[in-house]
Amino acid sequence: MFSLPHRSPRDLPFTHDHTALLLVDMQRAWLEPQFDAHLNTAEAEYFIRRARQQVIPNQQRLLNALRAARHNVLHTHIESLTADGRDRSLDHKLSDMHLPKGSPEAQIIAELAPLENEIVLPKTSSGVFNSTNIDYVLRNLQTRHLIIAGIVTDQCVDMAVRDAADRGYLVTLVEDACATYTEQRHLACLNAIKGYCWIADTDTVLGRLQEMQP
Repeated sequence: MFSLPHRSPRDLPFTHDHTALLLVDMQRAWLEPQFDAHLNTAEAEYFIRRARQQVIPNQQRLLNALRAARHNVLHTHIESLTADGRDRSLDHKLSDMHLPKGSPEAQIIAELAPLENEIVLPKTSSGVFNSTNIDYVLRNLQTRHLIIAGIVTDQCVDMAVRDAADRGYLVTLVEDACATYTEQRHLACLNAIKGYCWIADTDTVLGRLQEMQP
């Protein structure tokens, strides 16, 4: 079973002007019952409770801290580039996953709404590094430390962590700002990806941000 604190060679001090936050798929389609009937079932009780009581409040704390310190914030969400979804990945077509461009369900939830000057990257695959230009953007921002949080832990978040690590970023995963559909799946994912990132909780990450020297 995974437990904190997590010892990792990636546990390094954040550096000023080289640290960014990425929030993954915090959108209405997966968090509001009118768009996802599954959220009204007993199977989803754990997920929606964790999302509402822990994940979203912790992400708000992270957002406030990064914004106050004027660090870069990026959001990614699943959204087709077209209304009919013809640009989607084959996997999304086979999975019948289509959130049309500009649709209400594709939008990021109000609690975490991006500010005007924050970067929003729509994607049509599980991996943000596969279907967006995020690597190009992060390098232009001179990012070295990438803090990641979002849903769901063992799918799109997992892929963001692994792909970012492979591309040379120092990844921090904020464990209590992520969720998937069962606690077992969440913990299994943390065990599987702990070699690709430093896993910490929100309080620890906020403390690390406060220690950062300009």
